[in-house]
Amino acid sequence: MTTEFKVCNCNRTMPLDAQSGVQMGQALGTDAPLSMHSELCRREVTSYMQALDGVDDVVVACTQERSLFGEIAQQKNSVAPLRFVNIRETGGWGAQAKNSVPKMAALLAAAALPDPDPVPTVDYQSGGHALLIGTADRVLPWATRLGEQLDVSVLLTAGASGEMLQEHSFPVFSGNRIAINGWLGAFTVQWQQANPIDLEACTRCNACVDVCPENAIDLTYQIDLSKCKSHRDCVKACGTIGAIDFSRSATQRSAEFDLIFDLSDTPVLTLHQPPQGYFAPGNDTQQQMTDSLRITQMVGEFSKPKFFLYKEKLCAHGRNGKVGCTACIDVCSAEAVSHNGDQIKVTPNLCVGCGACTTVCPSGALAYAYPRVADTGTRLKTMLTTYARAGGTQPALLIHNQEQGAGLVNQLGRLAKANGKLKGLPANVIPLELHHIASVGIDFWLTAVAYGTTHISILVTQQDAPQYVTALNAQIDIAQTILSGLGYTGVHLSLIQAQTPAQLDTGLSTIQPAQVPQQRALFNIAADKRSALELAIDHLKTHAPQQVEQIALPAGAPFGLVTVNKQSCTLCMSCVGACPESALTDNANLPQLRFIEKNCVQCGLCEKTCPENAISLTPRLLLTDVVKQAVVLNEAQPFHCISCQKPFGTAQMIENMVSKLSLHGAFAGNVDRLKMCPDCRVVDMMANKQEALITDLKRR
Repeated sequence: MTTEFKVCNCNRTMPLDAQSGVQMGQALGTDAPLSMHSELCRREVTSYMQALDGVDDVVVACTQERSLFGEIAQQKNSVAPLRFVNIRETGGWGAQAKNSVPKMAALLAAAALPDPDPVPTVDYQSGGHALLIGTADRVLPWATRLGEQLDVSVLLTAGASGEMLQEHSFPVFSGNRIAINGWLGAFTVQWQQANPIDLEACTRCNACVDVCPENAIDLTYQIDLSKCKSHRDCVKACGTIGAIDFSRSATQRSAEFDLIFDLSDTPVLTLHQPPQGYFAPGNDTQQQMTDSLRITQMVGEFSKPKFFLYKEKLCAHGRNGKVGCTACIDVCSAEAVSHNGDQIKVTPNLCVGCGACTTVCPSGALAYAYPRVADTGTRLKTMLTTYARAGGTQPALLIHNQEQGAGLVNQLGRLAKANGKLKGLPANVIPLELHHIASVGIDFWLTAVAYGTTHISILVTQQDAPQYVTALNAQIDIAQTILSGLGYTGVHLSLIQAQTPAQLDTGLSTIQPAQVPQQRALFNIAADKRSALELAIDHLKTHAPQQVEQIALPAGAPFGLVTVNKQSCTLCMSCVGACPESALTDNANLPQLRFIEKNCVQCGLCEKTCPENAISLTPRLLLTDVVKQAVVLNEAQPFHCISCQKPFGTAQMIENMVSKLSLHGAFAGNVDRLKMCPDCRVVDMMANKQEALITDLKRR
C-alpha cells in the first residue's frame, strides 16, 4: 500500500514550487515529484477528491481546513485512511521558510506512518450525578442552571443572606472538612456536618428563622454560631421535624457522585492534575462558564488508553519492607502512583498519561505504552532520515505537548507570517508533538543525538507541573553530563519555558547546533529502557571525540558503582537478597559478594538493607567491558566446622557470633557450638545429657 501526498502552498503564501515537489518526492521515495497545489481546499479540490477514490493512505499537508477535507471524505464514503499534517505554521510561515523544504518532507514522512498498535483501555461510566461545592451565593445559581441537564446535589460550605433555599428540587447538604477521592463516575466525598440544621431533614418552613432573637439564621438555613446565644428557641419551633440538633454526635457524612463542580475559593483538591470529572473554577466567572459546558458533556461511557505498562520484576521500589526508589511516586502530579508493599501501584483511572513516571524510572519497570517509546523512536528516525535525504543539515528537535505547546507553535507561525516581527521556527528545528513532554527521557534523547540531532529543546508551558520541570532538568543534567564526558562539544538539551509566542521565538533563537557523531546510528530504539540506553551510549562511545573509561554522573543517575567497606562487611548477603536487578550476587561455592555494574540502577536498596552500614553508592558511567563482568567486592576464607570440618560461614561472621552470643543462655558454657555447623550443633546438644532439654521440663 502506498501513500498519496496532497501538498498546498496555501494561496502561494509558502515558498513551495515545482522544484520543491521534486525535492520532497525524492526524499519521500515517491514514484514522481509531488504536485504543488495553491488552492487545494477551493479551486483544486477535485484533485483531493480523486485521491479519496482509492484505498491508499492520503496525507494532506493542511490542518487549517481539516474539517472541510474530513466532511468531503465522509460525503464520498471514502475508505482511504486520511491523515493531516501542519507544514505551514511549522515551516512555511517563518523567516527561514525558503530553507524549510527538508523539514516539511520530514513532517510528511512522519504523518504517513501507521498508527501505533492499540493498547488496553481504561473505562469510565458517568450517570451525571454532580455535586456542587461552595458558598450558597455561588453554588445555588449554578445548581439551578445545571439541574436541567444533570442530577445535581449541593454541599454548602457557608450560607448567604442574599440567597434562599426554595423547594426540594435537589439534595442540599452543609459541612466542612471536605475530602474527595476517586474519579469520573466514582467519586466518594466525605464531609463534617458542622451546622446544627440538617438541610435534608429541614422542611424550610421558616419557623426557626421567625423565632431566632439574634437573627442568626438566614434563608439558606445556616446558623451563624457567632451570633447564636443558645436560647434554643429554634429547636422548639422545629418540633418533631427534628432538623435542628446542637448536640449531634454523628457528624461524619459521605456520599458518592459522578462529577464534582467545586466553586470554593480554594479547591478541595489542589493537585496540578486533578482527576477527570473534577472541575474547580473557583470564583473565575469565565472559567465557570467553560467548565459548566464541559461538565454537562460528561454523561455516558468514556474510555482512554492505558498509558503505562508496569513490570513488577524490574521494580526497585522496595524489598523485604525496605523502600528504595520512589522516583515515580514523587513525580506524579495526579497522585496516581502509590506505595504498595515492595511494589508500587498505579491507578489507571487517575493516570493522565504524562509519562513522567516512566521517564524517571531507572530500571524500566514503568514503560510508556501509548505510544510506546519504540513507536516515537520510529517516528523520529523516519523524520531525520527523510530530512537528510531532502538535503537538510544539523537537524534539531522541538518537543512540545499537543495542547498548549502545539497552540504556541501555531501562534508563532501565524505571527511570523502576519507582521514579520517574530522569526518563527528555524528551518532546521523539527517539531515533535507528544501527548506530554515528560513522556520521553534520556533513552530517547541520547538515541536522538546518536541519530544526528544537534539539539533537543523541550517546550514547557503552564500546563506542565512544577515537578515535571524539576525532573526534566535533572534528566537533562544526566544526559548532558554523559555527552560532554564523551567529548561532544556544545549544549545538546535545553528547556524553553514560554507562555507567549514571543517567548518561544526568543527561546528558539538561542539554539546552537552541538556536536554529534560523524556517523548516524541505524538501529531502532529498543522498547526496553536499559537496552535503549545501552545501544545509544555504545554508539556515542564508539564515535566519541575522546575516549574515556568512566564518567562521573550527578546524583540520581541510573548508573553507578556499589562500594563495600570490607572491614565492616560480614558477607551476610542481605544486599544480595535485596537487589532487584541482580547487580549484586553471591557465589555458591565461596563466601564471595560479586557486582555486575551494568545491572545496577542505583536504587539504594542494598545500602538501606545492609545491617553493618558497609555499602555506599557512587553514580558513574563505566565505559569499559568490566561493566558487564562480575567483579568481586568482598570475599573471605570459609570457616570450617570444628567437628566435621565442613565449610560454613566466614571467619568474621563466626567471630561476630561468638562475641554477641557467648553470654546467651543457649550457649553459656558451650561457646564452641557457635563454631559448629547446624548439624553438628544438634548432635552435640543431644550428646550432652547433663543439659536440661525443653522436652524434659514438666508443666507446673
